[in-house]
Amino acid sequence: MAEQRRSKGPQHRPAAGTDEPDDADNGEGIRLQKVLSQAGVASRRKAEELIRLGRVKVDGIVVREMGVRVDPETAVVHVDGNRIVLKDDQIYLALNKMPGVLSTMSDDRGRPHVGQLLEEWSDAGARLFHVGRLDMDSEGLLLFTNDGELAHRLTHPSYGVAKTYMAEVPAPIPRDLGRRLRAGVELEDGPVKVDHFDIKDFHNNRAVVEVVLHEGRKHIVRRLLAEVGHPVSRLVRTQIGEVRLGHQRPGTIRKLNPVEIAQLYKAVGL
Repeated sequence: MAEQRRSKGPQHRPAAGTDEPDDADNGEGIRLQKVLSQAGVASRRKAEELIRLGRVKVDGIVVREMGVRVDPETAVVHVDGNRIVLKDDQIYLALNKMPGVLSTMSDDRGRPHVGQLLEEWSDAGARLFHVGRLDMDSEGLLLFTNDGELAHRLTHPSYGVAKTYMAEVPAPIPRDLGRRLRAGVELEDGPVKVDHFDIKDFHNNRAVVEVVLHEGRKHIVRRLLAEVGHPVSRLVRTQIGEVRLGHQRPGTIRKLNPVEIAQLYKAVGL
């Protein structure tokens, strides 16, 4: 007899009187409260309370009943609107790239590249996607994940995920520069405008300015500031969406925490 196909969506508890233990995977998935507990959301008892209160969605459907089963490999689960990572093999990394390093996984000319820093994951067979690149001379936050759909949405301008940069440029800064940048500047490949501009510091005839935009075109920050007469001597990306570089040391990699991961998914509607 051909194997019965697994149905999609959350599956309800088996009929009363069966001897199936609560933790069993009977081919229809694992109990939702156990899945939430294993994902680190809450204890199993607290997870049951979250379900009863209607704070949990499975594949877009609010679940309030106990005994619902899900397949962690395919189910999309949200708690209070935040995506919960269920698969053990999902990878979410933040790298503080140093200047002089390429944002590529390899280089046929033997130059330093981020792939050398990610060998632990690539050697294990993980296929990691960039979330935004930085040119060789720039530094700061790069994200990597093996979730291709998330990476695509985070980098696509239509989803409007903001990226924040600190740039060192010549001083003085005209008072109207922020207004001009927010209004838009015409470049050779089309107009660009910033979401936010602020002057953070002055020293030795140099200024440090903060630029926030959701553009992803090549060298966009450097080209934009050069166009308005303030060529960049140092550029650091400090934030992508709600994920911040913070005090992470140059050249180091850290795993994103569950809150940061949920924020990234939420930013792109996943």
